[in-house]
Amino acid sequence: MTSTAMRRYAAEIYRIQQDEEYASLTSLAEHMDVSLQAASRMIRRMKDDGMLEHEPYKGVQLTPAGERLAMPALRRHRLSELYLVRQMGFDWADVHALVDDFERGVNELIEDRMDAILDHPTRCPHGEPIPDKQGVMPPVSDVCLIDLAQGSAAEISRVRTHHPEKLRYFARLGILPGAQIRFLTCAPFEGPVRLMVGKVDQVIGYNLASALWVTPDGA
Repeated sequence: MTSTAMRRYAAEIYRIQQDEEYASLTSLAEHMDVSLQAASRMIRRMKDDGMLEHEPYKGVQLTPAGERLAMPALRRHRLSELYLVRQMGFDWADVHALVDDFERGVNELIEDRMDAILDHPTRCPHGEPIPDKQGVMPPVSDVCLIDLAQGSAAEISRVRTHHPEKLRYFARLGILPGAQIRFLTCAPFEGPVRLMVGKVDQVIGYNLASALWVTPDGA
């Protein structure tokens, strides 16, 4: 029998695996804000239940069953983020942490009402896809900005950080999902990245640029 905590762990492992092949125990404990011992106990339980596989010295990966377990938790979290931004006026920089508490009071009936009020959205405020009620993730075909050919035009599809100050900085620069940009140059050896954001020339650091995912024009 699965628990709410297990679903939340599965969702967090899924998020980590979008950037890394394996989710390490240290990374998972940090993201879940729990001790290494608590994370280790849950990992053992999920492994015994067939929800994940463990690779020594690397970390864990969700099995297909684990991915299915993660989808409802991802859906509720991302719907809740969007609801707090659109309907309650919270800053997109703050909602990831706020939803950790908020979603614990959200049941299926409230989730369905939020979905209807938001007109059945497919993306959260940061551009991440929202699974449907059947646990199907919308197709996503974007690339990391730094992998884009220099000179290319694109649209920001996802801003892949939950760091509040980074999100506020992106917002001040107008770098939000849906923004039209042109990738001008990237200095060698992970140097600064120069963009046109609308009609404004902006320069950001390589690490910040790595958090931006884009849909190239014509894709």
